[in-house]
Parts: sequence; structure tokens; C-alpha cells
Amino acid sequence: MPQGKPAGVRCIQLDSANRCQLYGKAERPAVCVQLKPSEEMCGSSAEQAYHYLIALEQLTVPSVQSEAFFQAPIKIFRIAQQGRLPG
Repeated sequence: MPQGKPAGVRCIQLDSANRCQLYGKAERPAVCVQLKPSEEMCGSSAEQAYHYLIALEQLTVPSVQSEAFFQAPIKIFRIAQQGRLPG
């Protein structure tokens, strides 16, 4: 995925058994190389591992984090200016 893998999108390099087709190859993305499996991450089933990865993706989406972080105070300020803050 030349532009990176968007959160929530299945990696196109996974085969039908969910194994990375780039594992051990030079073209494997650095983020994948640096991601080290652990008991916490893998859980006791593929479903638990999948849910962990979904949560990890959601926590690391830069645009969502930065937008929420920077936009929330602006929204609160605008609401306050309009006198619509709860009592």
C-alpha cells in the first residue's frame, strides 16, 4: 500500500490465513517490522488479536487525534460566545 494502510482497512499483503506475504522481505513496511507481537496483543484467539489491532489503529490515527484536540476548545469557545453553555 504505497500511501500507507488506512485504519480499519485490511492490509492487502495478508493472505487467506492472515499471514503477511512480505514477512522477512526488505519491502515490508517499517511500522510492521517494528510491531512486535506480545501476549497482550495476540490474546488467546485471532478475534482478540484483531480487536487489539483495531483499538491500536484508532488510538494512533493522527488526523482524528489532532483534530479533536485542537478543534474541541474552538467549539467550546464558539458555544460560549453564543451563550449556549449548559447551566
